[in-house]
Amino acid sequence: MTVEEIRKNGKRTLVLLDTHAILHRAYHAMPGFVSSKGEPTGALYGLALMLFSIIKEFKPNQIIAAFDLPGPTFRDEMYKEYKAGRVKIEDDLVYQLNRAKDLLASFDIPILEKEGFEADDILGTLVEKIKDKNLEIIIASGDMDTMSLLADKRVKVYTLKTGIKDTILYDAKKAEEKYGIAPELIPDYKALRGDPSDNIIGVAGIGEKTGTELIQKFGGIEEIYKALGKNRQKLLDAGIKERIVKLLEDNEEEARFSLVLATIRIDAPIDLPPDGWQKRFRPEKVRGFFETVGFKSLILRIPNLDQTIISPHLRGQTRGGTTAEEIIELNIVQDPEIEYKTKLAQWVLDSNNSAPSGVGDLSKLETEIASKNLDRIYREMELPLIPILRRAEGRGIKVDQKELARLAGGYHTKLDVLTKKIYELAGEQFNIASPKQLSKILFEKLALGGPKQKKTSTGQISTRAGELDKLKGAHPIVDTLLEYRELAKLLSTYLDVFPALLDSDSKLHTHFVQWGAATGRLSSKDPNMQNIPIKTEQGRAIREVFVATKGYKFASFDYSQIDLRSLALLSSDEKLIEFFKSGGDIHADVASALFNVPKDKVDKEMRRRAKVINFGIIYGMGVLALKANLNSSRAEAEEFLARYFNTFSGVTKYLEQVKKGARERGYTETYFGRRRYYPELNTGPEYMQKAAERQAQNAPVQGTSADIIKLAMVGVDKYIEKKNFRDGVHLLLQIHDELIYEIKEEVAESVSKEIKNIMESVVPNPPIPFPIKSSLGISWGDL
Repeated sequence: MTVEEIRKNGKRTLVLLDTHAILHRAYHAMPGFVSSKGEPTGALYGLALMLFSIIKEFKPNQIIAAFDLPGPTFRDEMYKEYKAGRVKIEDDLVYQLNRAKDLLASFDIPILEKEGFEADDILGTLVEKIKDKNLEIIIASGDMDTMSLLADKRVKVYTLKTGIKDTILYDAKKAEEKYGIAPELIPDYKALRGDPSDNIIGVAGIGEKTGTELIQKFGGIEEIYKALGKNRQKLLDAGIKERIVKLLEDNEEEARFSLVLATIRIDAPIDLPPDGWQKRFRPEKVRGFFETVGFKSLILRIPNLDQTIISPHLRGQTRGGTTAEEIIELNIVQDPEIEYKTKLAQWVLDSNNSAPSGVGDLSKLETEIASKNLDRIYREMELPLIPILRRAEGRGIKVDQKELARLAGGYHTKLDVLTKKIYELAGEQFNIASPKQLSKILFEKLALGGPKQKKTSTGQISTRAGELDKLKGAHPIVDTLLEYRELAKLLSTYLDVFPALLDSDSKLHTHFVQWGAATGRLSSKDPNMQNIPIKTEQGRAIREVFVATKGYKFASFDYSQIDLRSLALLSSDEKLIEFFKSGGDIHADVASALFNVPKDKVDKEMRRRAKVINFGIIYGMGVLALKANLNSSRAEAEEFLARYFNTFSGVTKYLEQVKKGARERGYTETYFGRRRYYPELNTGPEYMQKAAERQAQNAPVQGTSADIIKLAMVGVDKYIEKKNFRDGVHLLLQIHDELIYEIKEEVAESVSKEIKNIMESVVPNPPIPFPIKSSLGISWGDL
């Protein structure tokens, strides 16, 4: 389909921007423009040109921009080497990536981004969530990754051939002509060939030609391995070499794992932005931004742009003059309280719906909730939490600005000292943030490491933290580098960011997302207070800047090993229950049982391995992930897993029942009845079914823990109300399995004891205790 055909088909048009990909292409295609203030603007100019072209050619009814956030994604959590070979983004491009949000804001284009997900996942989720069939969806991108979304017939990919002006529009047919395979099979192709740009391993030894041939002859990964499992001779008869067949057999787990990494997610927890972009557009805002960056030639084109954006039936009207019918269509007449409860009800009914619309009949939804025995979740947990979370958000947590400035200043000074020390140890100056330059210093000049050091897709020895950890003590530069990296991250993520987020009372106000996770757990954002580090001394020091309001103390209440206790509660495993009743070290107890040694003979390595598998069971960790975390061979990981399941037969039986029940009913339940559905468990490809199985194992445990802490929050709030402590006891934060309150000094001791008792009594008649570790302090660091 051509651009002209799209214009004439009469359908509404939605344009989705893969912003980072566009900016990256523009940065390398455009001259190095610089504004009068000295700021780099070449990539911004390219993005602006792209927007002008999109608006002129497609006359979109809505535009949405997807962004990548800094920090790890779920792919990084699954595979530490993901994108390890990528060269560090140049500072000029980093600056323009941030400044691009101002450019998009001047066009009133909404921006979507989500921690843990990439922009491609945002785009895939939008395509999945927007169900309007009478809609053309144009994805503007700069690379091939989004081509797999062409499986949806509404989608077209508008991308750059060369430079910034030479564009091409792909539909599924044109993409198949280019790549030789159906676009929906591009992730399968990457799973076979690998993807050097993202450091996806694939099947070592299978290249572009063989990967394409396999897919053309047999289909995707699932179909290839079905054919291989039934009759390997079929592949040989089809002309596939014995060597390739053997590679496929030996690397099945790697291929399936690579497919998960390469597949665009369609379940990112995002809310759809409001419609009506055309009505919001203000040419004067665009002009103002262009003036600040010196885009004089583009300013002259704004009048034509304005006329393109205004629909014919709106010309001559004021922008705000929408009709009653239009207002209803846009769903902007809605009681915010009803809308919030509607979203909550929709999410309780389907916790995979991470972006509930809030549009619907609340009373009907509540009737459905009751019919599915979800009233306890909805009425005893989620509804009572609404005012509790709002009060916590409004209260905020105080920051000692002097201590913040002192700590940041000290870290910057120390970073300078470490930089000089690294240069001295290296014997030369170089870009410490460049993996390529650092690798050259460490492994060529200083000759560190050995043949077992991991390499990136480019053949360069990896300098990721996990690899440098292996070299600790080999040379002073290694420990210095690790300290440098930690400090740099703490500054860029927290200390240098917090000042701009403080209100006039020096408080940070996080926002709790009640429907942020399918398991039922709360999340927080703007800022995310749940990720402030605690494992290192320098990370813990950040918590010292958060201080109690004058006349108050902080009080922390932290559940001990709540996920493992939830597993014991759900599985009724006799050995786990026995261990928890004894009140000992659960990881040492498990190690003693697994290694068949007395508890006093359990060493650190035994305990570490037991801890890995304890949490691995909860998170549905497979052999490949367990192997990596244990730093063992595959055979050792398999043997260790088998030993665990033989020892804890109650857990084994429970997990099998969960998987069977999920397949039969389509959902799992927590101890308290919260549900999670798995539509792909019986109908999706095998790799998705296996992923759903892992989720089915994990969700009841995680969800039970989430339910317990939510019930605790509700129980404590009832106590506060009953005792008329509303002015003296304030919930501030929920950090994983911990609640942090601010309590008036004169009652802090007595109230803390009451809160501890309430939280330990949340689970009715439990077979094991749910102990709370509590503490008081005047700073978060004291807790």
